[in-house]
Amino acid sequence: MSDEPATQSDSTGSDVDPFAAPGSRGASESRSAFYAARPGGWRDWWTLLHPPYTAWHLSYVVIGACLAPQVSVSRLVGTLLAFLCAVGLAAHALDELHGRPLGTKIPTGVLVGVTVVGLAGAVALGIAGLARVGWVLIPFLVLGPLLVLAYNLELFGGFVHTDVGFALAWGSFPVLVAYVAQTGRLAVAPLLAAAGAFALSAAQRRLSTPARLIRRRVARVEGSVTLRDGDVLPIDQQSLLGPLEGALHMMSWAVVLLAAALAVARLS
Repeated sequence: MSDEPATQSDSTGSDVDPFAAPGSRGASESRSAFYAARPGGWRDWWTLLHPPYTAWHLSYVVIGACLAPQVSVSRLVGTLLAFLCAVGLAAHALDELHGRPLGTKIPTGVLVGVTVVGLAGAVALGIAGLARVGWVLIPFLVLGPLLVLAYNLELFGGFVHTDVGFALAWGSFPVLVAYVAQTGRLAVAPLLAAAGAFALSAAQRRLSTPARLIRRRVARVEGSVTLRDGDVLPIDQQSLLGPLEGALHMMSWAVVLLAAALAVARLS
């Protein structure tokens, strides 16, 4: 979901631990994201899936579903799979086709195939849900693929490819779809939750945009900060990235754990 140009591959030639904490000294400075692994093989697929962010946005599905008076596990699983296909696979593959921002070595034809299969899978799951939920799903079924294409291809003059568009498409939308899939209607509670997801996703975008810029486009950082007591603190890439990516890392865990807590409370 990034619009930054591709980064250079890891110059160390060694594998990068996908679970390494952001800003850690063992993490390669040349990685395209704090969760990215060295390009090549299965590591490309790990990076393509954006694991922290995919889990984050799938958590909105769980939160929306768990606000329903009665939670159907089968409908929740179906909704999760649909968003995994659309967001985790199609959107990320489509984004990688646009300038290779992650620097993966996945062939173009494979990325196109993943995009098509992901969108088709999401639509198929949505159509299957019509029999159980009703025609109320149709607007969401149409809007979902349209949001993926409009955001990642920057259609309509880039109108959707903005902070607001991102927060609506990847924050509010999953919450509302998950609730409607459970109940066949909307209510005040999911609308409030969608507003909360919008705010969290907007914060995510505000943090991730400068982090991507620093990782993928900045060649050198120089400078210092002089404190009132006269101490001088150097400014480097890690001092800029650390707070941004540390916050993103913790926020992703926070949303996932919140969703897990709701699921356990409602389904146990």
